Amino acid sequence: MSAEPGTVRPGGRTARVRAAVLRAAGDVLAEQGFAHLDLADVARRAEVGKTTVYRRWGSVTGLVTDLLSDMAEQSVPRAETGSVLGDLRANAELVRRTLADARQGALFRAVIAAATCDARTAEALRRFYDVRVAEWAPCVEQGVARGELPAGTDAGVVVRAVSAPLYYTLLTTGVVPDAAAADRAAAAAVAAAAAGVYVLGG
Repeated sequence: MSAEPGTVRPGGRTARVRAAVLRAAGDVLAEQGFAHLDLADVARRAEVGKTTVYRRWGSVTGLVTDLLSDMAEQSVPRAETGSVLGDLRANAELVRRTLADARQGALFRAVIAAATCDARTAEALRRFYDVRVAEWAPCVEQGVARGELPAGTDAGVVVRAVSAPLYYTLLTTGVVPDAAAADRAAAAAVAAAAAGVYVLGG
């Protein structure tokens, strides 16, 4: 089975081309949204041949898929503070800072909007969040091992519960959540988890 367009991880000049193209694609998404993402324009911005972009990524959705894959790989690793609340506060603050960033916040809003009407973009977005949830799930698992949370707690659901209210606030009000909102989101997720809300089969 062949790889998705743009997903082979090359080295040397090819890696530099890929980095330039993905950076340009991210800029267009942040500035103008998914509807204005055009491979020829991305090639011009990245100062690479249009043929190279079409051959490597094939389509706008192929390019977005690779961009999200790269973003997942480059994301900040999880924090380990010694408590599940401390760890998930760090996670919430990371999400908040991402959404508050002028470029990253706009980029995510554009991709989320596109995912509502484009199946390949939706799948790429799901894979992005699967990677990020898997990165932070051990914080919850360690909390279970330390006795802070009950056995059987679904780590992935807890991690998603932390960021869900932050995204909801941004997408429904247009207001970037502040640090206090991030802290509340983490505290609420941990309190619910400690009460057994996220125990599998509970």
